[in-house]
Amino acid sequence: MSVLRITSRILLGIVFVFSGFVKVVDPLGSAYKFIDYFVAFRLEFLEPVAFPLAVFLIAAEFIIGISLLTGFKIEMGAWGVMIFMSVFTLLTLVLAIFNPVEDCGCFGDAIVLTNWETFYKNLVLMVFVVFVFISRKKYQIVFPANVEMTILSVILLVFVAFSIYSYYHLPLIDFRPYNVGTYIPEKMEIPEGAPQDEYKTILIYEKDGIKKEFTIEDYPWQDTTWKFVDQKSSLIKEGYLPAIHDFDIIDSEGYEITDLVLSDENYSFLMISYSLSGANQNGLNKANDIALYCNQYNLNFYCLTASTSSEIDVMSNTMDLNFDFFFTDETTLKTVIRSNPGLVLLKDGIIVGKWHYNDFTETEEMKGNYLSGLLTNYRKRYEFSKSLNLFLIIILALSLFNIIRKHFCSR
Repeated sequence: MSVLRITSRILLGIVFVFSGFVKVVDPLGSAYKFIDYFVAFRLEFLEPVAFPLAVFLIAAEFIIGISLLTGFKIEMGAWGVMIFMSVFTLLTLVLAIFNPVEDCGCFGDAIVLTNWETFYKNLVLMVFVVFVFISRKKYQIVFPANVEMTILSVILLVFVAFSIYSYYHLPLIDFRPYNVGTYIPEKMEIPEGAPQDEYKTILIYEKDGIKKEFTIEDYPWQDTTWKFVDQKSSLIKEGYLPAIHDFDIIDSEGYEITDLVLSDENYSFLMISYSLSGANQNGLNKANDIALYCNQYNLNFYCLTASTSSEIDVMSNTMDLNFDFFFTDETTLKTVIRSNPGLVLLKDGIIVGKWHYNDFTETEEMKGNYLSGLLTNYRKRYEFSKSLNLFLIIILALSLFNIIRKHFCSR
């Protein structure tokens, strides 16, 4: 029973810490997922609270995991995991039945599960949750209560700071298919022999004022008294879906230029703004300067947006924007970069770098070396992100060490 209690606690702790970590590096992605749910359930008025709600739930999930993993304030962790899992198991059952949003987002973009897969996963975890909850008073106390609460509070503050940093810059770890180093055309390919979508076609015929549905195998093709009325198709089995399947760039005339952009052997800048009216104006002004720089040094600059033509005209005239606009799906743009506006640097279809508008380097400082300065800026941030990730790994390693030490010392 002792081994089962420890195993249950550690397993749940690892799951909760992992789930919290993969979402804390991309809190805006979780906020987008909440917005999807609000829209699906016609609760659009809650959209303004999507981000703070996302941060709160991510932090709660992570600190519950840390509590279970370390044994700090274990009774609080047991109550937390029971409440958390009870609510979300019921919620995922509703989502599985009605499927308002295909991906639950429980592991961010690191592991994508369907709603039914998420529900079954929660059912399995609930077995361990119940065991931890009923055994909550049998776990040994590690340190005095005030010491444990202080340690958890410090970890929580660091975790929230981690989340805020990722929001004001870019995710420190990018689990999406548009991460730096990605060769976009390769992720758009469908392998030879990959399974295709399978559809069921229903044919509707009418006779004597009565309409009846038939399949392709049994429709009355020999009986001329039946008159064809309509047909409908439904997807019964999804085929292979490439990691990138909706990256299309359309110009103002309606022509697709995706291949042209991805085959450019020179550097190309993509300024991403899914909504120009909601974009940071200081970021747009900096992007304007970058566009002028590109024009001076013969580099391509494309602004990809999901805004309407009228919205583009208003923003262009109001802010005197000096670049051309191209149209791309809003969800795709939000997936490419978590910034509005954001900057993506491409070369021959490869993503060389990505920048949040807070990290746009001032063009006046770089002059002719702006491109080099941007890449230097990216490398510095990459080194900083590695340091932060190492810090978190050390915390988790110390936590595991404490678990092992306590377990063997108590034997």
